[in-house]
Formats: sequence, C-alpha cells, structure tokens
Amino acid sequence: MKSATAFIFVVFVCLGASIARTHALAPLFIEGYADQRSVAQGEEIGLHISTSAALFSAEIHRVGQDKTLVWQAKNLRGAQHEIPEDASAKGCGWPLTLKVKTSSEWKSGYYEVTLRAEDPGGKWTHRSTHLAESSVWFIVRQAKPGETSRILLQLATNTYNAYTNWGGFSLYSYNSLAGNAGHAVSFHRPVTSQYSRWELPFVQWAECRGISLEFATNEDLEFHPEILTGYHLVLSVGHDEYWSSAMRDHLETWISRGGNVAFFSGNTCCWQIRTEAERHRFTCWKQNYHLDPVFATQEHRKLSSLWSHHLIARPENQLTGVGFLWGGYRKSHGQFMHEPAEYEIHQPDHWVFKGTGLSRGDKLGGKDTIVGYECDGCELQWKDERPYPTHRDGTPADFQVLATCPVRWHPDDAEWYEKWEKGRTGHACLGLYTQGGTVFTAGSTDWSHGLRGKDPAVEQITLNILQRLSQEPKKQ
Repeated sequence: MKSATAFIFVVFVCLGASIARTHALAPLFIEGYADQRSVAQGEEIGLHISTSAALFSAEIHRVGQDKTLVWQAKNLRGAQHEIPEDASAKGCGWPLTLKVKTSSEWKSGYYEVTLRAEDPGGKWTHRSTHLAESSVWFIVRQAKPGETSRILLQLATNTYNAYTNWGGFSLYSYNSLAGNAGHAVSFHRPVTSQYSRWELPFVQWAECRGISLEFATNEDLEFHPEILTGYHLVLSVGHDEYWSSAMRDHLETWISRGGNVAFFSGNTCCWQIRTEAERHRFTCWKQNYHLDPVFATQEHRKLSSLWSHHLIARPENQLTGVGFLWGGYRKSHGQFMHEPAEYEIHQPDHWVFKGTGLSRGDKLGGKDTIVGYECDGCELQWKDERPYPTHRDGTPADFQVLATCPVRWHPDDAEWYEKWEKGRTGHACLGLYTQGGTVFTAGSTDWSHGLRGKDPAVEQITLNILQRLSQEPKKQ
C-alpha cells in the first residue's frame, strides 16, 4: 500500500509540474497592429493579430470627449504567430486576421481597437479566469476633407513609433536592448500610442466646447497632401518630433498659399526621417548621423538627423518660427525642476491675448505647468527688457516673440553636436509670423496642461487662435 501511495503521489507531482510548465511556457496573450495608420471614411482597416487563445473578441471605439462604440465582434478565431528577430525595424509580417469596413457614420477621429482573450484556467488546477487585453489604434479621415470642420488635427504618430520599443528597439538607447538605440522603426508591430498623453486633452477640450476637428496622421501630410486644400488651419499638438522632408515640403507650400498652422506643441519637427518599406517604416540615425548611408554621398540635406544640423541646413525655425537647439527642458531631465513652468508676457496688446486681461510681465500657466517638458525657442536679443529674434538661426523675419520662459538642454542630449554652445540657457518662445499664412507656436509640449486644468487665460488664447486662423485666409 505504501508503494502504491507513493506511486500515486509521484504521478500527481509530475502532473502538477506538467501543468505548471504548460502555463509558464504558454502565457495568455493577445496583441496586434493595423495595416494602415489612417483610412478615409468608407475604407477598410486590416488588423494583424497574434494570440495564444483559440478565440478572442474585439471592440472599436472612437476616443474623444466621449468613448463611442462603433463596432464589436465575439468568438473570432485566434492564432499565434512567430516574432522575427528584426521585428522592431522590419515588422512582424503576421498574416491578416480580419478586415473592418468603416462608414460615413464613423466620425473623423482617433479609433481604438480593444482586443480581449480569456482563459478559464486549467482542467485540474489554476481554475481562476485569466483575461488578456491590448489595443490597436488607427485614424479615420474625413472622406471629403473640410466637410465638418476647417480645422485639421494631424496626430504625432511618427513620435508614437519612435518611442515604441516593442521587439527590443526604439530610436532611444534608454529603452532599447543593451542600451543600443535602433535606427529604423516599423509600424507593422504593436506600436504604443501616446494619444492619451498629448492630443486627447486638447480634443476633449475642443469637443466639449463644440469645436469640430477633422483628423489625420503625420504621414498623411506626406502621402495625402491633397487633403490640405479642404482646411484653413492645421494643428500640431503635444510632441510632434519626427518629420519627413515631404511632410515639410507639402505643409510649407500650403502655408505659402495662405494656409494657417498652430503648433500647440514642442520639440516640433526636431528630427528628419526617411520613410521606407512602402510607408511602413522610417529611418532616423539621429546623433549617429555619420553612420547614415547618406553621409557618404553629397546629399547631406537628406541626412536623418537634426533638421537644424549644419549639414542639413534646414532648421525647423523656418517652418515653426522656433527650434529645439535654442530651447530645451523645463521640469524635465534635471533642468529647472523647482521653478514655475510658466510664460512671462511681453506683448499683452497682441490679438493672441485678447480677452485674457494679461499685462506685460504677468505670468501664464504656472498652475498647470504649461511650459515643458520639451520646449522650442529662437536666438534672442534683448532691448528695453523685451526679447527680439536675431534671425541668425532661421527664424522668419517677421516672427514676434509674445512670451518666454528660460529652458536648458541636458549635456547628454546636446554635446554630441559639434556646434553646440556648452552650458547655454535658452528660452521657450510663444509667438507667430505671417508669410502667406499665419503660423503660431506655443513652443511647449505641455500647452494642453492648461486646457485640462481649465486655466481661463490658456483657454482664451487657444480660442482666439482657433477662431481667427480657421477663417478664410482673405479675412486675416
């Protein structure tokens, strides 16, 4: 009897170990990506999904002031797919799982696909229910641009991809394998959205006030520039860091013809990228520009490095009025961590400040830290305690500096650049210029903090800009 009991005990131990190994080797998971970043109303979006579950469910919501359900399905057949070693740069190559057709009823906006897989647990043990959940995002463009709004919000989707380290590598060493940054990132992998951090507070504020917006992605400026003709005002909100030359070319041409732009963003158009692999990947060598294959050619203007690098010679100031080389950090990277993140007003009589009650020397946005974490500025000279651009850095001739705040780069981020002035303190600059159309810049990634915090002056300034610049260009 003792030997039989021992035998049974061993069987149960082995069975338990087998079950434990099975669960350890095959955890419940589900993740995926869309075949495109944006589609027009009425077009199909394809979803590529890998899961350890036999069945899964999916829901699609539009995410704005409210979260609106537009599509759902259950008991979809799942399959697990291999992850290539170079997935970060070249994508996963997973087969198409399903297609969903949008419609004219789907309002232009940011859409989130929620994927869910469920496991009821083991047959003999571990019977607790497990749920795996992840999301996929895409944008729906207006089929007829400008039909519901003359304001286009182009989301900083290139920045989402640049920071995503799924597969092991992003464009940043701090969150990549072995501290080695990648130089190419693919959209054909689960890309982490930054929408909720940057653009969503702006969208919720606008929609709450009945201000309609139509949506696009960064790459729509590159591959669908024809949509610009439907709008009077293009918006950039938050952290719009990575731009291709085609994006800039198309937007600058549109501005020269009278189109208006409001950059409620910072660190904007900092790095030049090159789109590759049929639009599904982009390259940016950043600080390692000398390793970029273009460096060995004479086409240095195409280097995937700082737009303001002297070899590219196309500083972002020429587009936005400001740039990161003359800006820096506030309440981030150890810079000005204990000082208020607020603007000092220099030209309170300008139409941008109409209705705010602000006076010269007043502070703006400190309660909600609207200046940070990355800020853009221009080279300044001071006369009668007021700042004016020197224009030596590419800032347009009629750029007006309306408000400033001191900011500074961290040495690790700046001193790789051989023309960097070590220890320099710059200024975040809020201002605007007109060359064909009018271009406003908030000079800060965190402007929307003031909208989320319901700062009356920040709200009024934003309203002034949207109302004036969304009118017909001839009315400017």
